[in-house]
Amino acid sequence: QVQLIESGGGLVQAGGSLRPSCAASGRTLMTYAMGWFRQASGKEREFVAAISRTGGSTYYADSVKGRFTISKDNAKNTVYLQMNSLKPEDTAVHFCAADPKVASVVAGTPEYWGQGTQVTVSG
Repeated sequence: QVQLIESGGGLVQAGGSLRPSCAASGRTLMTYAMGWFRQASGKEREFVAAISRTGGSTYYADSVKGRFTISKDNAKNTVYLQMNSLKPEDTAVHFCAADPKVASVVAGTPEYWGQGTQVTVSG
């Protein structure tokens, strides 16, 4: 069993940066691929980024490529999402997810989900 707790969301102006983090407990992150998803009001949840168990491979949605970076600190059992050049359309609840297989994370079917953290970008 893995518990995921997100933090670090908030309100920022367009063009600014945020770095939400996701702390895991229960199992070491070395055995899990991780990902971030987001859900804007009235829309379906969508994939944002994923990282493999070792951190050697990363995957991004086209909408965030070049602006967001996912990283993983296995020693701290924490995954981060560095968000730069934020746009109003990035406004959403951002969720952390974990699964032993990165393919499951990318496909949107991870085994574990966090409760989400709100990111709001004002224009």
